[in-house]
Amino acid sequence: MPQLKELKTQGVAAPARPERVGATPLVHPLTESHPESEVLDFLSGRPAQAVIMSGLIRDNGFESPFNRGTFHACRDAEGRLEGVALVGHAVYVAADTAPALRAFARIAQGEQRAHMILGEEALVGRFWEHYAPAGQPPRLFSRELLYELRWPVSAREPVGGLRPATLDDLLLVMPVHAAMAYEESGVNPIDVDLHGFRMRCARRIEHGRVWVLAEGGELLFKADVVSETPECIYLEGVYVEPASRQQGLGLRCIAQLGRAMLEQTKCVSALVNEQNFAAQALFNKAGYKLRGRFDTVFLERGN
Repeated sequence: MPQLKELKTQGVAAPARPERVGATPLVHPLTESHPESEVLDFLSGRPAQAVIMSGLIRDNGFESPFNRGTFHACRDAEGRLEGVALVGHAVYVAADTAPALRAFARIAQGEQRAHMILGEEALVGRFWEHYAPAGQPPRLFSRELLYELRWPVSAREPVGGLRPATLDDLLLVMPVHAAMAYEESGVNPIDVDLHGFRMRCARRIEHGRVWVLAEGGELLFKADVVSETPECIYLEGVYVEPASRQQGLGLRCIAQLGRAMLEQTKCVSALVNEQNFAAQALFNKAGYKLRGRFDTVFLERGN
């Protein structure tokens, strides 16, 4: 697990554009008066944190409690976008310049209830240098591997019972999703915000974003579509019931789901904890390719 000092140096990525001497970027919250197309075009083709932001904008617009934060834009002197960030429960940043990254870090320092910062390892390292002096202290560092699936993919024996969840499945889905969140972050959302967590799970189900396989009142497989754009569909919360593991059921489900998703988008992506070797093996067998490394910093939340 990466240490704080490692976040400042690890990873190699395309450098930010050179900082303009004496230039001060314009940073402003995004509202419904701003055109979504400009922001979506900027985020298009970028890594997972940009896909998550794009999906939230497509689902909720710029201003919605379901975003669990505020979208911000950073512009240069000519008004061109240099960066987009969501700052709230989670901090996601897409920035092309050092001034934009620094400006977003200052905004994030003012959000004392943030739960995590997520992004490509090199970007998070640079962001952390600006954020750490006056931001929330780190509670836990986690490294994830970005996997992507694109055509062509192999067909496998179909799973007849794999389907979108309904609200009748909510009480099956909630404890499993909460347990996975606790394992990853050390925080159980049921304990922190039961009403909000239930509402978010129900809304995702109502939008057809949760896929399940259930038999006899038991959840055998689950996967959540967190973000859906024409360029990429982002999955998380992939669960296989322990007694069904190593038997091919999870592989058939994730492969079938991937093929169905590729009918709607160019690629399917997922982040897998670098310590979760079983999940890595599952995605590898399903034809996913390793495309990058991400860091998550879980934060001590302010009072």
